[in-house]
Amino acid sequence: MRINWNYIKIIALLLIVTGLYAFSNHRSEGKKIDEINIEFVGDQNLYITEAMVNKLLIQNYGSLKNVPKEKLVLNKIEKVIETNEMVKNAQVYLTINGELEARIVQRKPIGRIEGDSKFYLDEEGKRMPLSMSHSARVPIITGNITGESLEDVYEILKYINEDQFLRKNVIGIHIEDINKYQLRFRMEQFVVNLGGIDGLEEKFNNFKAFYTKANRDKTLDNYNVVSLEFNNQVVCTKI
Repeated sequence: MRINWNYIKIIALLLIVTGLYAFSNHRSEGKKIDEINIEFVGDQNLYITEAMVNKLLIQNYGSLKNVPKEKLVLNKIEKVIETNEMVKNAQVYLTINGELEARIVQRKPIGRIEGDSKFYLDEEGKRMPLSMSHSARVPIITGNITGESLEDVYEILKYINEDQFLRKNVIGIHIEDINKYQLRFRMEQFVVNLGGIDGLEEKFNNFKAFYTKANRDKTLDNYNVVSLEFNNQVVCTKI
């Protein structure tokens, strides 16, 4: 009987490749974590620090260095990091060099509430605690703070945040009552009575047109109240 050496060579090659793969996979699974790298994605104002993340991991897992890779459940580590109220989401993965990488996206505050309790309002309209590490430069919210008024304030803050002029100049929102919101500006002495949140685009467009003209005429200092409460009008009260 004639032996087909080509088949034997192919089978031998497959056995060698399978063996090498199994050996490599076994070594990879048994490899231990050499280093933990934490990266903050996006806004570099750190409301949570690398040291805080490391402490959180140690509290839940002890030291992760020298732990075999096969013992790590990456999605559970992500969930642990996301328990911190400053974290929006986390992605954890292993590199081929045996390093544990954590990429963290922080929550972004867009307003700071100064009432009986103090907290941030984040970009999703949710409450966010103040940070011991960094204080955000965002508009300060004062006055009659309730669940309903904060929903309205969130809509105002979203609009302000998307407009370069308003984002640069508005430093505060005072809640007199529902549908009675007042804006404070960085450089100007007057306050702006916004009224309710209806027709925000029209109100702010009218205000910016007024501001441009008054700034050109050098009359901004003549006013102490600018009202946008009336339909398609800017009504000013002089000092």
